Amino acid sequence: MKTENEHGSNPTRPNIIIILADDLGFSDVGCFGSEIETPNIDSLSAHDGGMRFTQMYNCARCCPSRASLLTGVYPHQAGIGHMVYDAGVGPAYQGFLKRDVETVAEMLKREYPDITKEDDGVDDGDHGGKSEKGGGYATCCVGKWHVGSEYPPGASREWIQNTMGDETHPTPTQRGFDKYYGTLGGGGSYYQ
Repeated sequence: MKTENEHGSNPTRPNIIIILADDLGFSDVGCFGSEIETPNIDSLSAHDGGMRFTQMYNCARCCPSRASLLTGVYPHQAGIGHMVYDAGVGPAYQGFLKRDVETVAEMLKREYPDITKEDDGVDDGDHGGKSEKGGGYATCCVGKWHVGSEYPPGASREWIQNTMGDETHPTPTQRGFDKYYGTLGGGGSYYQ
């Protein structure tokens, strides 16, 4: 992984780009064996100093897969065991990300204790008042959110404005992303 700054010294944190493309097969990208050339995506792979993840499992539907990728837990643990409506059978099927499950964006912003080599290796909670920003990462989400409950395609602008961001309709900017550009629901007009 490339971690040098522009001057070639002093390791820095890596840039992190996570791509989820609905209906993309495992070997549809060149760096995973496709006969189709995908040089720009390939340049992000391990062949060019990047990293490829090979243990992300598709959950057969877009929103549970998104929930897993965003949180690192199974979709039921994240609150989206089926789709983005409340199935009425408990928190595993509530249809939006559970508040107590962090997104990758929230993790990248969290402050972590600064544990130094001087410590005995045991995290006893005493860090001399020091803490380090979890990464200080700037975060952006682009595209389909589809993990914040239902946004019916025919919903009025007033309904959306009154519902968006409430407890059962969390938005990307409420879940750790600094900026968001896309559609909150699973579909609708992409031209409004």
